[in-house]
Amino acid sequence: MNQKPLEIGMLLYPGFTMLDLVGPLTVFSMHSKIHLLWKSLEPVASDSGDIKMVPTTVLRDCPAKLDVLFVPGGFGTFEAMKDPELIQFLINAGRQARYITSVCGGSLILGAAGLLKGFQATSHWACHEMLSQFGAVQVKARVVADRNRFTGGGVTAGIDFGLTLLAELRGADAAKQAQLFMEYDPQPPFDAGSPDKAGPEILRAVRAILDQATPALI
Repeated sequence: MNQKPLEIGMLLYPGFTMLDLVGPLTVFSMHSKIHLLWKSLEPVASDSGDIKMVPTTVLRDCPAKLDVLFVPGGFGTFEAMKDPELIQFLINAGRQARYITSVCGGSLILGAAGLLKGFQATSHWACHEMLSQFGAVQVKARVVADRNRFTGGGVTAGIDFGLTLLAELRGADAAKQAQLFMEYDPQPPFDAGSPDKAGPEILRAVRAILDQATPALI
């Protein structure tokens, strides 16, 4: 706790998934100065209806050398991948960031910026196969660490991702303290958290929802 705070830049964009970002943000919070990054300081709408997050730092004012560059996923992922200003920002920031990271479909945005070529990575199960289009090595895992690239799977994997990266940056005890502080002791009421476990009927229903929400991604 007496160490210099980590400089963490967490990207916002319209249609990001709130939990992708808030999970790791909560893990990092006691150890970091967190910059919520976007083109302006106007609130950015998540993909959860009217829920918005207020940026703290515009892209042009982002610290030149971040300890962690982070990108969440969300139903707005595909549009973000086509945003030249956002992609150029990631290219520039990625040149000096100590760690380049994502959760869920955020790995596709990193891929679109050329930041996962030749690296092992993961993503949400529904868009996992797209990683190879960007030269990434697909790995089906909750969290994948390859050199200074750390990627998490879908949505709730953000907490596991955050704890894994915090252990890398501040040691296992710091990560354990954060886990206890959050009372992160998952005991899900159902065993349906992956396509292999959910069964064909649940899988079809969720795919239909995703196809309607993000037809260009799935």
